[in-house]
Amino acid sequence: MDDFAISRLREFLRDTIRKQVDFGLTDQSRGVPAPPLEKPVPDGARLVSLPRRGQWQGVGAVDITTAIAHRRSRREYSGEAFIVDELSFLLWACQGVMRPLDPGHALRTVPSAGCRHALETYLAVQRVRGLEPGLYRFLPVEHALVLERPDPDIARKVMAGCFFQRFVGEAAVTFVWTAVPYRMEWRYGLASHKVIALDAGHACQNLYLACEAVGAATCAIAAYDQEAMDELLGIDGNDELTVYLAPVGKR
Repeated sequence: MDDFAISRLREFLRDTIRKQVDFGLTDQSRGVPAPPLEKPVPDGARLVSLPRRGQWQGVGAVDITTAIAHRRSRREYSGEAFIVDELSFLLWACQGVMRPLDPGHALRTVPSAGCRHALETYLAVQRVRGLEPGLYRFLPVEHALVLERPDPDIARKVMAGCFFQRFVGEAAVTFVWTAVPYRMEWRYGLASHKVIALDAGHACQNLYLACEAVGAATCAIAAYDQEAMDELLGIDGNDELTVYLAPVGKR
């Protein structure tokens, strides 16, 4: 990597908010309404309601000390399927809505800069009882899934998008987080993109810890083919783009 590229990347990591961002020019400051909390559901799409907190079966009680102490990146999974209750819990842990505040803001189980929550959560489902294999998207407000499309070959396609890392294809389900940058740009302008990356880390760490309660394992992935993953999800790579993945399977 040349010195110019290294300099640009380090600039991204530095705190440049005070010097470079005029928050008086953001859409929030202009009185533009906040963008919605989640992408809309296409007309005629199939929705799958998920059991909510207090209804979950198969989710064990794990104290936080134990969960942190056992947190590991694991790349070996059994062939056991998840039940929907376990998947519902994992989704709630990393992006669940605790309390809506207004049409553009909600408190969730993870922090986000300015309560903006620019992430969308997709699931490449291979082995979840009661769900056909395919691509799903999590609706955090409704705590439901929308079936983007059935696809019995979804695991292989995600593995290909991750440069054929074997363990991706062996997972029961792969979490794929995308960013909708404008949700954060609406408030923070040019300062948005650093905090979007931080938000993805918050979500994935909660997934790691929640896996301990359902006997599961995960390994976060940032090594993926950007164009291939965006195409697989059916997104444009600009107004929405893949930012992080985490295959999950039973230990």
